[in-house]
Amino acid sequence: MQIDLTGKRALVGGASSGIGKAIAIELASCGAEVFLMARNEEKLQAVLNELSISAGQKHGILVSDFMNFEVHKSNLKKFFDVQMIDILVNNTNGPSAGTVLNKSVSDYQEAFDLLFKNAVYATSLALNSMRASGFGRVINVSSLTVKEPQDALVLSNTMRVALVSWSKSMSKAVAADGITVNSILTGYFATDRLYDLMNNQAKNEGLSIEEIEKRRINSIPVKRLGKPEEYGYLAAFLASPYASFLTGASIPLDGGLSDVLF
Repeated sequence: MQIDLTGKRALVGGASSGIGKAIAIELASCGAEVFLMARNEEKLQAVLNELSISAGQKHGILVSDFMNFEVHKSNLKKFFDVQMIDILVNNTNGPSAGTVLNKSVSDYQEAFDLLFKNAVYATSLALNSMRASGFGRVINVSSLTVKEPQDALVLSNTMRVALVSWSKSMSKAVAADGITVNSILTGYFATDRLYDLMNNQAKNEGLSIEEIEKRRINSIPVKRLGKPEEYGYLAAFLASPYASFLTGASIPLDGGLSDVLF
């Protein structure tokens, strides 16, 4: 099976680093024209230079800050006024870590805007061209914490559950239009985000980051962290015609971790 996305156009959120970057690189290597979206223009330009143009693609960037919903909403509207998208990857930076007792109502509102409203709005705009063409792929980068909440990630746990639930309903509403909507439940991947979280955990527990990393790796049945490019492989499959019968799914990508999160 060879995945060919030539002629397809993708918008990938959080594409300046980590999982978003890996997804963008893989989609481009499969022939898709990719628009990279994040807030750091310098990093986006660097990733842009890494994307394959073997299929004659003309990739682009969209500089926007997910943390400011009203401005981001305006940026998305301007983008979709002139662009048609076949593949939308809803991915953002994660909200700050913290427990249920040290987060305020305003923290929850910010996390709601970041992880839920941004994705819902982007999807609503992308659906117009997807319906017109009879093909669409919406891929949500979510987390395994929707199944196994982590006490120190209460904002992420809560809002990602909302998005996954909404995605299931959306998948049914647009299935007859040739559009699929799926979520990937992310395990432990070797990204800056994970190492930031492990640093915080190490400080809170008075341990070294090496000890925290070893503990996490030992909890994963395959005994290693995920590689970002492995995430890209799954996203490329979900974006392809081969995945046309797969929709409304929440797919764990975690090395078998699932029920043993701590």
